[in-house]
Amino acid sequence: MPGTESTDAQLVASSLDGDRDAFGRIVAKYQTLICSLAYSRLGNIGQSEDVAQDTFVVAWCHLRHLREPEKLRAWLCGILRNRIQKQLHREGREPSHDAEPLEIAQRTPSPDPLPSDESVNREEEAILWRSLNQIPEIYREPLILFYREHQSIASVARELDLTEDAVKQRLSRGRKLLQEEVAAFVERTLGRTAPTEAFSAMVLAALPMAAATTTAATGAGAAAKSAGATKLGLLWALFAPFVGLASGMTVSLMGIHFAPNERERRAQRLTAIVLWTFVLGWCFVARPAVSALGTYYQWSDQTRFGVMAGFWWFYAAVAALITVVHFRRILAIRGQLDASGSATPPLTLTGGKRLVFVAGLYLAFFSWLVYLAWDTGDRVWAGIIAAIMIALFAWRLYQGRGKAGPAAIRMVAGHFVLACAAILVVLNLRLDVWVAERRDVSVAEVHQLLPIWLVPLLSLALVVWVVALIAITRPRSRTASS
Repeated sequence: MPGTESTDAQLVASSLDGDRDAFGRIVAKYQTLICSLAYSRLGNIGQSEDVAQDTFVVAWCHLRHLREPEKLRAWLCGILRNRIQKQLHREGREPSHDAEPLEIAQRTPSPDPLPSDESVNREEEAILWRSLNQIPEIYREPLILFYREHQSIASVARELDLTEDAVKQRLSRGRKLLQEEVAAFVERTLGRTAPTEAFSAMVLAALPMAAATTTAATGAGAAAKSAGATKLGLLWALFAPFVGLASGMTVSLMGIHFAPNERERRAQRLTAIVLWTFVLGWCFVARPAVSALGTYYQWSDQTRFGVMAGFWWFYAAVAALITVVHFRRILAIRGQLDASGSATPPLTLTGGKRLVFVAGLYLAFFSWLVYLAWDTGDRVWAGIIAAIMIALFAWRLYQGRGKAGPAAIRMVAGHFVLACAAILVVLNLRLDVWVAERRDVSVAEVHQLLPIWLVPLLSLALVVWVVALIAITRPRSRTASS
C-alpha cells in the first residue's frame, strides 16, 4: 500500500501472488544486510554481490516453502550461508585466500571503471579487505553493516538481532583491532560500496517468471501438498515442546496409581509434587526471569551465554538430586517391607499400560531433544535421536518382562542413567551447531561466546555430581547386633 511500510508477511504474501514489485521491496529492504554478510565471508565485493543476487533469486523460486513469513530475514540469511558454503567448497578455499596482496593489486592495471562514480577500484578494494581481514568475523560483520547502514547502531542491532549495547561493544572492539592508519579509509570506502537501486533492478531482471506463485509453478496438487506440509510444521511447532511435559506427568501419575502399598504411594506422590513444581517453576518462571534480567542490565552476549550455561547446569543438578533421592527412598521402603515380611507383591504392568508407561518415560527424556534438532533444521540428527529413543524403548520393554520389586527398580534406574548419558553425548556433539542456527551465526562465532570446552566440562561436572550423590545416599551396611 502506498504511503505505508508493509510487513515482511505482507510482502511475502504479495510476492506469492506474483507481485514482482513486492519482492523488489524485499530485495531493497535486505540487500545491504545480505551483501554485507556475504562480503564479510568472501572478502570480494563483486563475488559477494553475485552470491547475494543468487540468494534472492533462490528465495524467489522457493518462497512458497517459507513457513513463517515473519522470519523472512533469518530465512534469507540461511539461504545466503548455504550459497557461500557451496561456493567456498566448490572453489576449495577460505575467504582470505582469495584477497590479493596489496602490492600485487597495485601493480595490476585496473579494469574498466564501473558505471557508478562512487565505485571503488581494485587497489582500494585490496586495501579494504586486507584491513578488515585482520579482525574476527564476529566484529567484522557489525563493522561492515555499521558503515553501510549510514552509521546507525539501531539498524545494525535490528539486522543482526543483537542489543544496541552488544553492537557498541563489537564496534568498539572492531575499531581497536583495525590499524589506526587505515580506519578512516575503511569508513569512507565501505560507505561507497553499499548496493544501490540498480542492484534491486538486476535481481528483478534475473527472476524466473512467476516462480513464486504456487499455482503457476507447481499446480494445484503441489500447492495442496505444500499447504499440508505447512500445517504439519505448524502443529509440530505448537505441540512438540509440550509432549515431554505431558509424557512425564503421565508417567508420574501412573507411578502413583500402580504403587504396591500406601508408603510407596506417598513417596511417589511427594516426589511428583516436588519434581513438577521445580520443573514448571524453572521453565515458566525462572527462565523468563533470567532473560528479563539480561535485558534489563544489558548483558553482553558472552555474559548471557555464561549465565545460561550455569542456569541449565544447575537445573540438571537439582533434577538429578530429586531423582537419586527418589530411587533410594523407594528401594529403602521395599527393603524394609521385605525384611519385616509385610511386603505387598508389587504390581506388574502388562499390555497397553506397560506400553504407555515406557513410551511416556522415553518421550519425556527425548522429545525436547528431537524438537530442538528439528527446529534448527538439523533433520539428520533429529532422526538419529528419534532412533536412539526407539531403540532404548524397545530394549526397556524386552528387558523389563517379568521383573518386579527391587530388581525392577534397579533396572529402571540403569535405563535412566543410560538415557541421560545419551542426552549428554548428543548435546556435546550438536549443541554449538544448534545455537549457531538459532542465532543465525557461524559455529566459530558461537565458540567465541561459548568456549568449545565449556559443555564437556559442565557434562563432566554433572557426572561427578551424580556419582557423588549415589555414593552419599548409599545405605550403610548393617552390622549384626550382639
